[in-house]
Amino acid sequence: MLGMVFSAGASPATEELFRQGTETYRAGDFTASAKWFGECVAQTPGSGAWQNLGLAEWQSGRVGEAILAWERAVWLDPANRAARVNLQFARKIAQLETPTIAWYEIPSNWLSVNVWAWLGGISLWMAVGLMTVPGFLRRPKATWPQALAATALAAFLLSLPAQIGAHTRTRIGFVVGPGAALRLAPTRDAETVTHLAPGEAARVERVRGNYLFVRTTRSAGWLERGQFEQVCPR
Repeated sequence: MLGMVFSAGASPATEELFRQGTETYRAGDFTASAKWFGECVAQTPGSGAWQNLGLAEWQSGRVGEAILAWERAVWLDPANRAARVNLQFARKIAQLETPTIAWYEIPSNWLSVNVWAWLGGISLWMAVGLMTVPGFLRRPKATWPQALAATALAAFLLSLPAQIGAHTRTRIGFVVGPGAALRLAPTRDAETVTHLAPGEAARVERVRGNYLFVRTTRSAGWLERGQFEQVCPR
């Protein structure tokens, strides 16, 4: 498992929370460290802070919360190698599966959501501009603007699966806390299908009151909201 990362360029208030979290972690007070880093990500979500929160939660024995924190670190920064390594280690120890994703969701893991959105927007407007501006200016169409417009349009079309995948991946979440009962109906009196382990991945399909209908690789049923957190809550 890889260690902590350090804050850089944050606001003074965030820096103080980060410092408190780091010092309590080094002192072995992992519960307090998780509290400080939890306040840090609530104030200013950042991949490094989520990475450190995951470490504090793991050391506190809260497997589900640790995996959720590392998944959020990777969501914000797909290049966060430490969080990815820690996820692999934690899932191996806890015997948990990696979330199953569709083919169009795979490229959404390569870059952050914001980068894909900017890439799609810039390439689309570039293609539209290069195809329409010469006509408005009544200039003869040259070869290079048309070639550049085609390239920009291709980049936009290639970014679409990743943008759709980023949207659908927001439905993926993880069980937090022990004893998460998967039920046949959205009531506490309903029959229990199975119990899900902390950190187990599932995908939300619909919502009814205080219950979420989720699907794992093995089963499907209703979970209470407090037992499940999506990687990117709406």
